Amino acid sequence: MEVRNYAKGQWVTGSGTRKALLDAVTGEVVAEFSTDGLDYKGMADYARTVGGPNLRQFTIHERALMLKEMAKYLMAHKKEFYKLSSHTGATKTDTWIDIDGGISTLFITSSKARREMQNEKFYVDGNMEMLSKKGTFVGQHIYVPREGVAVHINAFNFPCWGMLEKLGPTIAAGMPAIIKPSPIGSYLAASVFESMIESGIFPEGSIQFIAADVPGDLLDHLDSQDVISFTGSAGTGKKISSHPNVIEKSVHVNLETDSLNCSILGPDVTPEMDEFKFFIREVANEMTVKAGQKCTAIRRAIVPEDKVDDVIDALKKRLSGVGIGKPDAHGVRMGSLASKDQQERLQRNIDKLKSTSEVVYEEKEPKYVDANVEKGAFCSPVLLYNKEPFKYDEPHEIEAFGPVSTVMPYKDLPQAISLANKGHGSLVGSIFTNDDDAAIEIAMGIAPYHGRLMIINRDSAKESTGHGSPLPHLTHGGPGRAGGGEEMGGIRGILHYMQRVALQGSPTTLARICNVYLKGAKQIETPIHPFRKYFDELQIGETHTTYRRTVTEADIVNFGCLSGDHFYAHFDDIAARDSLFKERVAHGYFVLSAAAGLFVDPAPGPVLANYGLEGLRFIEPVKIGDTIQAKLTVKRKTTKPKREDDQYATGVVAWDVEVLNQREDTVAMYTILTLVKRKEESV
Repeated sequence: MEVRNYAKGQWVTGSGTRKALLDAVTGEVVAEFSTDGLDYKGMADYARTVGGPNLRQFTIHERALMLKEMAKYLMAHKKEFYKLSSHTGATKTDTWIDIDGGISTLFITSSKARREMQNEKFYVDGNMEMLSKKGTFVGQHIYVPREGVAVHINAFNFPCWGMLEKLGPTIAAGMPAIIKPSPIGSYLAASVFESMIESGIFPEGSIQFIAADVPGDLLDHLDSQDVISFTGSAGTGKKISSHPNVIEKSVHVNLETDSLNCSILGPDVTPEMDEFKFFIREVANEMTVKAGQKCTAIRRAIVPEDKVDDVIDALKKRLSGVGIGKPDAHGVRMGSLASKDQQERLQRNIDKLKSTSEVVYEEKEPKYVDANVEKGAFCSPVLLYNKEPFKYDEPHEIEAFGPVSTVMPYKDLPQAISLANKGHGSLVGSIFTNDDDAAIEIAMGIAPYHGRLMIINRDSAKESTGHGSPLPHLTHGGPGRAGGGEEMGGIRGILHYMQRVALQGSPTTLARICNVYLKGAKQIETPIHPFRKYFDELQIGETHTTYRRTVTEADIVNFGCLSGDHFYAHFDDIAARDSLFKERVAHGYFVLSAAAGLFVDPAPGPVLANYGLEGLRFIEPVKIGDTIQAKLTVKRKTTKPKREDDQYATGVVAWDVEVLNQREDTVAMYTILTLVKRKEESV
């Protein structure tokens, strides 16, 4: 198999000497690659001039739907990927995390983009800012796609997941990507990439692929519109961020680097408690899943000093039952490391850790199942104990990237917190305790040094996804040694590939630019009730002002009896006079219901259903004898894709609602969402 490059819309076989990629289990050649002769400048230019414009012509929702279709396509071809994954030393469980987990990030990114972002080519961020007294000069933040290329430099441990978790947000944002995996296991990443090209789902120029040890002179050709997203060692991350051209052109760099993550056993936990069992299971799993080759693996197990022996004994027992060997052999739970080079690098770092820590578990003559020890990159788990973790820096600075962890004691919670933070910045930390007060103290103490915290007790353990499982809903990254970057996190990951800009101007002008109604913008009064109009016919800013209704005492009494809400401010005249209202007032939800009665057109029409309500605020009380009136304005429109089982083609209309009293004071304001038929496909 040859790992080919994909540059400027074509498959390119590199010239020059071929480099062999070996099976991590057998040492046999799996694939070859070469990148000599690639035009890196041309690839960057092609992404900017072809891929970028092709992606930016679509809305965020349209790009998100591409991700969904791509995820479905890859899922249908995953058997092919599973076969290749075994060559990386991955067990079936490891492969599931890498392949199925990677594909799922596309599904989730697609879903969150369509649910939480507008169906525009840009993203309107937050609320309008009032910049002047009369409201004729206002501000609004928006995000627009960067007009550059995203360079993804990925690590070897998860060839599929590492590629797809970056690619999803990048495509959704409207940026093309150049993907450079680690050579180790790149044949798996290449296979997934080839399937993406074969699908034809992404527009031309959206993605390119480099099979290389280093990305040539690519960094020399980047500029301020470009983004580098890197996952790997802290040392390589520093080299990238300090590259002269990266500094000179202010290229945006997002680093996610390996860190010395910790797990803390709470002082309340005893060996008989569920939390103790959960802690032991998690530390052992993080040492053995993917053979400990995870940027999120637990490298430091921080435990109360009076529980050290219990923890070590429990971990030794659990680790001794782990079958190691050929990934598909019976009884094997841990495969090999990714390569012989990684094996040698790991052993050097284990030796450094041994200089200050005691070995409490290590098989001297491990029995590997159906494995070629000479050619395969195998390593059995190594558990260390550092009795004086405040005296020695090695366990807080040296990472053995494999099935290795160090147990270290603490006397009290301030010590536990201090030890956790000696990692100088981590991707994730976990806390195992059934004492919420202890959880609060630890979490607040270590939060500034961590990108994610997992807090486990008997209530959360059953459905927990685990210490080492980054999720696309939440951010993945961390400060300090962890790189200072951030990936995923729902739409936050998408926004990393977009430029935020603050717009200033009149509400009407900014409303036109943002395609959303802003308070104070000119409104469009039409004689036809807006609920009689199809989705396609409604205009942003179109307004309907209702007739008036005077609130009576009977209204309050009837609503209270119907709803069961007999709060004193509505029914007790004496108590109401002593309240902040000074007299009886109408229920806020009566005002809401009465407003609906004012603006809802009762006859059948294009409006199919109330889809929801957002941002409700009661501004002023409504008293007996007050007269209310509602103003309904089209705020935002979002087209919904028509599914096969949908009776109608529809869209969601967000209406800005303002309820006024007889003095034209605003008494309530909110946004309602309605599901409305689309005329173009419904008549």
